[in-house]
Order: sequence, then C-alpha cells, then structure tokens
Amino acid sequence: MKKIIALICFSITLGKLSYSNDQNTTTEAPPSVSIPMIPMIPATPTTDTTVDEQENVTEWELEKISTFHLETKVNVIVPLEIITDVEIKALVVDDAKVTVPFELEMNKAPDKKDFYKLNYSETEIDIDSDGAIDTKIYSPTYINQKVVKDNYLVIDGANISKEGVHKKRVYITVELKEEI
Repeated sequence: MKKIIALICFSITLGKLSYSNDQNTTTEAPPSVSIPMIPMIPATPTTDTTVDEQENVTEWELEKISTFHLETKVNVIVPLEIITDVEIKALVVDDAKVTVPFELEMNKAPDKKDFYKLNYSETEIDIDSDGAIDTKIYSPTYINQKVVKDNYLVIDGANISKEGVHKKRVYITVELKEEI
C-alpha cells in the first residue's frame, strides 16, 4: 500500500513537471530540477548473533519481530524544604528584652499533619561569646502549613555584656517525626 502511494506521489510530481513545461513545448524536465528520492522502510533483521563466555558464536533465526510501545508513569516526590533566608537585625538598648517574630516559607505545603519538624543548629545562643545565654529561638513543634508563623527570636539585653555588632549564623533543617 505504501509503495502504491509513493508511486502515485511520484507520478503526480512528474505530471506537474511536464505540465509546467508545456509552454516550452517539451515534456522533459529541465536539467536543473532534481526529483527527490522516495525513502525506503528499513528492512527488519531475520537473524541475530550472540557470543557466550567461551567465545562461541551462535546465530539465531528470528521468527517474529515486534515493536512495543510502552507507557510509564513516575511519581516524583519532592522533599519539604525551606526556601526563605531569614536575616534579623535588632537594636538592644541596656537591659531591654527584645522579641523579634519571623516567618519561614516552605517549597510546598506538608502532605502529613504533625509529621515534619524544624531543627535549628542552635536554639540557645550566646551572641557576644561571654558565656551567658542571651538569645533564644522559639518555633512551633510541627510544620503544618506552607508558611510557618509564630517563630520568635528573644534577645535578653541583661545577659549581653559586650557592646557592639554581633553576628551569628544558625542553620535550619526539616526533619521527620520519629515514630516508634
């Protein structure tokens, strides 16, 4: 059937070439026109060759060759991650106690309630390195929303003995609830 269609297309192409040349009164195609080749369907192999561990060559005669079209579906699980960086700047005067609220945004809403936790590298911080804890971080126990609110940084000015600008980096990770 495909060969018949190809021959019909070929004859139509030749007919158009000869029709356009009627004005010249010749029925041959001009030398500058090239006729495209008809693509061939690749031949399927009838034999297959295999080699075993002892270098023995075996030739197999194939009885049937088939083409399979498979459909696959993949479930991609994206882990829950924190996508915001939090930078907190606070001015503490004398023995004042300063509370700074902050929010953390996740890449998606958690799929399970009361399953994911925030883990801070430090929750009690000695910001001025004098030996007394002067900064504490408070957060909800579990992550149940895409945006975690109710996070607080509390700075106790009474425990800060050194004046100046103090910097501290705290890393936050998401952990799974341990089930026994």
